[in-house]
Amino acid sequence: MVHLSAAPAVSAALGAVLGLGLWLVVASAPRLGRPRLVDRVAPYITDFSAEARAMRARPSADPGSVLGLLVLPAARRLRGVLSTVLGGNDTIARRLRQAGSTATVERFRGEQLAWAGGTFALGAALALFAPALVAAPPVVRALLPLLFGAAGAVARDWILQRAARRRLSRISSELPTMLEFLTLSLTAGEGMLDALRRVARAGSGELPAEFAEVVSAVSAGVPLQVALADLRDGLEHPGLARALDQALGALDRGAPLAAVLRAQAGDARAEAKRSIIELAGRKEIAMLVPLVFLILPVTIAFALFPGYLVLQAGF
Repeated sequence: MVHLSAAPAVSAALGAVLGLGLWLVVASAPRLGRPRLVDRVAPYITDFSAEARAMRARPSADPGSVLGLLVLPAARRLRGVLSTVLGGNDTIARRLRQAGSTATVERFRGEQLAWAGGTFALGAALALFAPALVAAPPVVRALLPLLFGAAGAVARDWILQRAARRRLSRISSELPTMLEFLTLSLTAGEGMLDALRRVARAGSGELPAEFAEVVSAVSAGVPLQVALADLRDGLEHPGLARALDQALGALDRGAPLAAVLRAQAGDARAEAKRSIIELAGRKEIAMLVPLVFLILPVTIAFALFPGYLVLQAGF
């Protein structure tokens, strides 16, 4: 009975990948020496010279274009599947905006695809070479790379969600102070734009950076109401959206902004206290874990250990 091994197939695949990589390196290397006169003149006479057009249309030996034609449709199709499963492009764009990232949706999808490909390769390597998986059923070894690839894509999306949640949490902590600062500036006689400019210049954090972008947009010609509405719709932070709605309404009606922002600052302070109380209530069980599994056993050990030593010495 002949025992088949996966080593020849893996060696052939690795050899093909190595050859393709060396081909790409050689094709991308710059050519040494001066170009020929005909190569320098050909681009300028392609309008009326058939030989020059044929020379310019000559296919090169670069495999990058061939790989692009082969891989790009599959990559686009896989990117569409990721958009359907892990959230549409609008959701990803909103999360990128909330996380403060300058990456586009296409770049994030590319990173997600790279993560999936890397974890797929890791799962395939484990399925082929891990000693613990040699005796596993073929179905398990075939599904392992797929599971690893899906886990990589989901992990990249989870990292983005985590970054967005953390930034929104920092904005929530900064919101009451920023609103009070704006109220102070407005009470001192400054306008809304000047107050935003002062907060952006004096503050350091997430909200001052967002206000600095609003000031830059207004300086570029965007109306203040439109810039504030873009900030509200882009972040979709409940407290900030509520404050900006009230500020925009006051700007439209001509109402005093200082009183509106002072009330919003008080509401933000109350909301922060409410959030802390709710968080403490959710963490009540978790706070019992170190008490039950760490502090209580150490206390019992300190109480019983002297008596145990006395009993050992007496008997």
